[in-house]
Amino acid sequence: MFRELRRKKKAISLEAAKELLASSRRGMLAVNGDDGYPYAIPINYLYDDEQQKIFFHSAGAGYKVESLIKSDKVCFTVYGDEMIKDEDWAPYVQSVVVFGRCRPIKDNDVAMAALKNFAMKYYPTEQMVVDEIRHAGRAVQMFEILVEHISGKQVQEK
Repeated sequence: MFRELRRKKKAISLEAAKELLASSRRGMLAVNGDDGYPYAIPINYLYDDEQQKIFFHSAGAGYKVESLIKSDKVCFTVYGDEMIKDEDWAPYVQSVVVFGRCRPIKDNDVAMAALKNFAMKYYPTEQMVVDEIRHAGRAVQMFEILVEHISGKQVQEK
């Protein structure tokens, strides 16, 4: 159902793709927007390899949420791990593309647990996470992307 990379020599292993997905701090979420136009926005997220899900938070309303209600199919992309190899000046960069289905987490206990795990990636202490959730947690809608396909590649930027 999902296309294979055309230039297979540039592919990175599934393990390397998952490592980049787990370690990156931001990615681009693309949804099906109005009139057939894609809508892509940068988001903070948490990748859970065990559950094969990506979690992110949002307001409960807005263009992104309206688009997700119309179509749950999404594409999520991260890039990074830039490196310069000794023999060449131009950097190499890796990217990961994920296709999946996105839905709001309706169960409040599950949503708050997901929010806490998500926030632990970005806040320096658990106490700060607990305080922030107590302060603003009710205004947050958690979403999960059920991962259907992951591919990654490395290219040299020259």
